[in-house]
Amino acid sequence: MKKWLGAVTALGMALTVAACGSSSGGAKAAPASGATASATPLGDGGGVSNDGVPPGLWAKWGLKPLLPAPAAPGDKPVKLAKSGKVPVISHIPTTDKVVFITMDDGAEKDPKFAQLMQDLKIPITMFLTRDIIKNNYGFFKPLQALGNRIENHTVSHPPMNTISLAAQKQQICGDQKTLTSVYGTAPYLFRPPYGAGAYTTSLNEAVQACGPRAIILWKETMEITNMEYQAADKKLRPGDIILAHFRGPSELKGESEVAMFVNMVKHIEEQGFTVARLEDYIAPPAG
Repeated sequence: MKKWLGAVTALGMALTVAACGSSSGGAKAAPASGATASATPLGDGGGVSNDGVPPGLWAKWGLKPLLPAPAAPGDKPVKLAKSGKVPVISHIPTTDKVVFITMDDGAEKDPKFAQLMQDLKIPITMFLTRDIIKNNYGFFKPLQALGNRIENHTVSHPPMNTISLAAQKQQICGDQKTLTSVYGTAPYLFRPPYGAGAYTTSLNEAVQACGPRAIILWKETMEITNMEYQAADKKLRPGDIILAHFRGPSELKGESEVAMFVNMVKHIEEQGFTVARLEDYIAPPAG
């Protein structure tokens, strides 16, 4: 596998390419065509936020408590339309000092990671690939029950700029159908494998045809111990979307998914940020 300012970018704008990451955790270009408080409800998922987590649970995982996430904005800064061209989003317009963690694919299904998520209630958005998760759909259901939405990431993870429009629709619509059936809710966000580097005009058409109403990219990529930044100053900014993966030791040079995630949280905390839920800032199409 491979990898890749503004808020909602028009599809015609040039975007920095980031990929889905190599098996060694490195980034490569895409194929060319081209303190504690009471727990509070979270927006779409109905789970609880990380502000109710006892300090001892943070220490169990080698972390300091994250600052509580602010309440989900009543007026969401990104509003999706029911039809027409879908926006490309790599950053959310907000002054809240929050970032958003997204996790792709679904290859690693580590019970220790599931326990970490149960303990710490850190919100994530999961972009899952059908053929990668079909050997254990059930692993992701407890994560979903925590309020974490499951979104579309194709059937088999091809570079979308190398296949026909019909094949793109099969990839997106097939994943949409399975995820809706298995998890009981239709994804309204889509992430293309290999990110902006695999964009074509036909991709937008395929996404429109299959149901998702936005294409989600990212500003930072978490590897094993380090975070890769698109910004030259290598700093997080309010509203940044971070890409990580469900990966295990075979793809993390012997490191665990838990260690990767803990390192990511440390990077976020060290810069004075906390983690919010992406879908709390994006309004799905009405009706």
